[in-house]
Amino acid sequence: MKILIVDDDKSSGSAVAEFIEEQLGYQIKLCHSGDDALSCLKDDDYQMVISDMRMPGISGLDLLKRIKLLPSGSSIEVIIMTGFGDLESSLDALRSNAYDYLLKPVNVEELAILIERVAESIRLKDESCNYKKNLENGVSNDRKEESERINFYETTIRDITSVGKVGVFSDAMRAVVKMAEQFHEDRSVPVLIEGETGTGKEVMARLVHFGHESDMLQPFISINCSAISPSLFESELFGYDTGAFTGARKEGKLGKLELAQGGTLFLDEIGEMPLDMQPKLLRVLQQKEMYRVGGNKAISLDVRVIFATNRNLKQMVAEKTFRNDLYYRLNTGRLYIPPLRERKEAILSFTQVFLDQYSKKRGRRFRFISKAAKKILQEYDWPGNIRELKNSIERATLLFNDLELKPEHLRFLQAEDTDFVTSEQALVPGKIVLPDDELDIEQLELEIVRKALKKFDNNKSKTADYLCITRSALRSRMNKL
Repeated sequence: MKILIVDDDKSSGSAVAEFIEEQLGYQIKLCHSGDDALSCLKDDDYQMVISDMRMPGISGLDLLKRIKLLPSGSSIEVIIMTGFGDLESSLDALRSNAYDYLLKPVNVEELAILIERVAESIRLKDESCNYKKNLENGVSNDRKEESERINFYETTIRDITSVGKVGVFSDAMRAVVKMAEQFHEDRSVPVLIEGETGTGKEVMARLVHFGHESDMLQPFISINCSAISPSLFESELFGYDTGAFTGARKEGKLGKLELAQGGTLFLDEIGEMPLDMQPKLLRVLQQKEMYRVGGNKAISLDVRVIFATNRNLKQMVAEKTFRNDLYYRLNTGRLYIPPLRERKEAILSFTQVFLDQYSKKRGRRFRFISKAAKKILQEYDWPGNIRELKNSIERATLLFNDLELKPEHLRFLQAEDTDFVTSEQALVPGKIVLPDDELDIEQLELEIVRKALKKFDNNKSKTADYLCITRSALRSRMNKL
């Protein structure tokens, strides 16, 4: 949509034009008199005119009347900007077929709502005209393009069972989603989902499981391999029979594989599975049957198995910390989710979705992203990927309440390396320089965890060893991050 702004006050007109162009993304032409505006309307097509009421020469009301006399005037929507004292003139403008009026100084939120309303009205008119034209002419190409356009928007926002609406804002992720839907059709193929922490591996696993037509009767059982003690792993996965070992329940226990019968077992962080368990899992994948711990009866399985990891399994195979036969079996169906830094075109779309979501949840005014904030968001590396972006926007809406997301709301991203120490000050005893005002020790601790994770490529075992804490303590801090 092309919009013509007409205002003899250059600073006021420029402010309105800049807001519409940067925040709403429409093409803008700025004029400072009615005569200039009429010349522009003769030279180019504009769908909307926003004009000041009081201007030397041709007033806003006169300009409105002349626009409506143009051959294309009936299709041009006109909004009049007026002072409180000109309300009577505004009513005259509405009688002369103005779309609406705005009081000055202009409230940008009201302006945005009004423009989007006009855009929607124009879109509906255009679609109605195109529909009639297509019916009359029977143009198959137009129908094909319309079908492709609908398909594009259907694949942009997906509704995934147990997750909710998920944005697919890049060609790379559209390809991943398409492949996930193909894997959904064949339950016999094990699927390996690879990607960094926070890229949405479990979301993709649920898409493989549920597909388009969600069947909530099919179980989706999830296990985090890093959260289970090696000594309990076998009984957790396979279950056990009565009296299998000291301390076992008298009635025995179903394992996660049996609980997933007819559905999906999702093994997250498969790289953390104990080596002695890996051949047992491989046998299950090959034979489609299992034995409970302490049992002697083979149990047939009808289970789709999906695996996820943020580690390089191929490298682990070379280091002999992961079995090569299991790796090649898992790699039958492979999905790789690229990190957010490799699909920067999606960052602002995700940001807008999260901004709308948390603003609505907390009753905040946030609706737009400033140009400077966009630059910060796109230049940041996002080591925690979509999860970190989501948490960052939630934090901004928790602490602030503004119309625009601004750099000061994202200061914690810019200050990652300088919040507490300078580049010359290492985080080791004896070299920390305390700030003069205050020190948030919890935030400092989380910053250390963030840096350590980055240092070891999000390998939780190495990070926990480096920080001299347990993996569960590390997970607790990662949840806060």
